[in-house]
Amino acid sequence: MFSRQAIRSIRAAAPKRTLARTPVRTPMRSFAAAAPAQDVKPPVAVYGLDGTYATALYTAAVKSSSLDPAAKALSSLGDLLAKDAKLVAILNTPTLSDSDKRGIIAELQKTAGASNETVKNFLATLAENNRLGILPGVCEKFGEIISASRGEVELVVTSAQQLDNRTLSRLETAVSKSAYVGAGKKLKVTNHVNPDIVGGLVVEIGDRTIDLSVSSKIAKMNKLLTDTL
Repeated sequence: MFSRQAIRSIRAAAPKRTLARTPVRTPMRSFAAAAPAQDVKPPVAVYGLDGTYATALYTAAVKSSSLDPAAKALSSLGDLLAKDAKLVAILNTPTLSDSDKRGIIAELQKTAGASNETVKNFLATLAENNRLGILPGVCEKFGEIISASRGEVELVVTSAQQLDNRTLSRLETAVSKSAYVGAGKKLKVTNHVNPDIVGGLVVEIGDRTIDLSVSSKIAKMNKLLTDTL
């Protein structure tokens, strides 16, 4: 996480400055202009402004042969941002000066170990274009592109309580043999906890959802009773 001193200095400086409107530039030109000519097609399309930047970063990383280091750095940044709400708030501050932005980038690189040159230039481009606030979304969309490039299919299992490794392993084995997973694909398993589902499971495989939760069954039963009475 950011040091308290870094957060205090940025917060103290930010409100005194006015927003400098900087036109959005094409991300690729800003941080990958020196990359050799090469056609790069991402394995999956991601949308939104954060998706545009994530795609640009993927293209630049492939062209500079730094995809693995970039993927590792963005994963670390994503984890950092997910745990630090104060940092996310700072990134969304519209009155950051150029000095503030340089300080933030330096802290991000230091804290997340993002020493890769392509990532450094990418972060500088986000700062220059006043887009540091979309960094969490960029990390998420970039992760989707990386998973697709590795032939991974995301399996998200939502349960009322944390599942043990044995249960998750059994689910992974069962799903991997199903028609939902293509040949040669690898499952990337994530367990989310949501007490609101009461019990059972909600299984998401790629863009498909199988709702086996108790809350869903209760809702269906309530609807049936309502329609009947």
